[in-house]
Amino acid sequence: MNKSMTSLRITVIGTVLTLLLSVITFNARAALTIEITGGSSLQIPVAIAPFAGEEAYPDTLSKIVMDDLARSGIFKLIDTSGMIAPRLPADVRVSEWRAKGATALAMANVIPQVGGRIDVQFRLIDTVRQDVAQVVQLAGYSLPTTNAQLRLTAHQIADIIFEKLTGTPGAFATRIAYITKHGNSHELQVADSDGYNAQTVFTSREPIISPTWSPDGTKLAYVAFDQKKPIVYVQTLATGKRQAVANFKGNNSAPAWSPDGRQLAVVLSRDGFAQIYSINADGSGLKRLTHTANIDTEPNWSPDGKYLLFTSDRGGSPQIYRMPSYGGEPVRLTFEGSYNVTPRFSPDGKSFAFIQREGGKFRVAVQDIVSGQVQILTDNGLDESPSWAPNGKMILYATERLGRGVLAAVSSDGRVKQKLSAQASDVREPSWGPVLRAKP
Repeated sequence: MNKSMTSLRITVIGTVLTLLLSVITFNARAALTIEITGGSSLQIPVAIAPFAGEEAYPDTLSKIVMDDLARSGIFKLIDTSGMIAPRLPADVRVSEWRAKGATALAMANVIPQVGGRIDVQFRLIDTVRQDVAQVVQLAGYSLPTTNAQLRLTAHQIADIIFEKLTGTPGAFATRIAYITKHGNSHELQVADSDGYNAQTVFTSREPIISPTWSPDGTKLAYVAFDQKKPIVYVQTLATGKRQAVANFKGNNSAPAWSPDGRQLAVVLSRDGFAQIYSINADGSGLKRLTHTANIDTEPNWSPDGKYLLFTSDRGGSPQIYRMPSYGGEPVRLTFEGSYNVTPRFSPDGKSFAFIQREGGKFRVAVQDIVSGQVQILTDNGLDESPSWAPNGKMILYATERLGRGVLAAVSSDGRVKQKLSAQASDVREPSWGPVLRAKP
């Protein structure tokens, strides 16, 4: 497998114009409809040939891969109509695909195995460089799967293509959590990153807020009001079992997982004002981390576990601070504007997303921790709850559209924008989960 990708990595940073101004809407079968309203002006041309044997299954894998790459805004999908879909690398006529404008070609065989297993033999071919004796293969994998996991396998293929052609891991094989409201019913739901396979995790006639994924993707922590007060729960997705881990006097809110999954940072008002505490994931080992007569809230762990970001009004207005994760003296990080809230560390720990209010608008912003430089990414006016994709390339958030809550996403450079909406539902409180691994 050739690892040299210089000829295929097209830089998508440093451009000003956005293309794809016409809206692209993805499949109505999805629980969340995704609309792309922006994209990079430099796009990587890639061809996704129909996968041999995929017609025997209800999910068309090549279409799922194409939809994933299109949603990123980084790729230009080459029209493959009239082309003969290759089954083996030897079948690839590189010059024909290069003439189509493709810099890479994805191909696969979907092969049924004994006992209902499926083997997806995937290859990514370089159509720019051509060896005299054979085609140049950028990636080649045999992906064992099942009918139930075919969509996940397609997302994993899209992740491979994304990484090989951009140098950054993909984040298509992930899930998102969010809250929907239908009338008086509140539902905590989980869906694939493309809006499919939506499942209801918990339903209540009382509000549910602040869902957040455990680092291994097996649990969700959230706040529910079904006992007529806010309580922090941890729920195991595989079994549906949930445990109250913070049910103290007063308010219990804003759970945030430590990177190792052993602890949560929570906000409790048991001692008066809202303060930040750490607690073990089983509800033991409570420790107070902040000690003020102000409101300290919305904690978020750094990827290395050394720091916590949080929001506090200790300076007279809501601003973002950082302190050691064991407690200690906080340092103020935000100084632009009088209202900065909901900090979320980027996956590399070098910056953080947050909500800034300016001129009456609540917008998603990103601040570099070292330089303090701030970039405003959105201009919707009522944005909240930012959540990073695990590869740091997109930020999921909640906003309003026509008086109804919807989800949206924006790339970390602000160029690619998406909206995700559910029919006849109010959608809020998004949380982007970690990358999924196929079950053996």
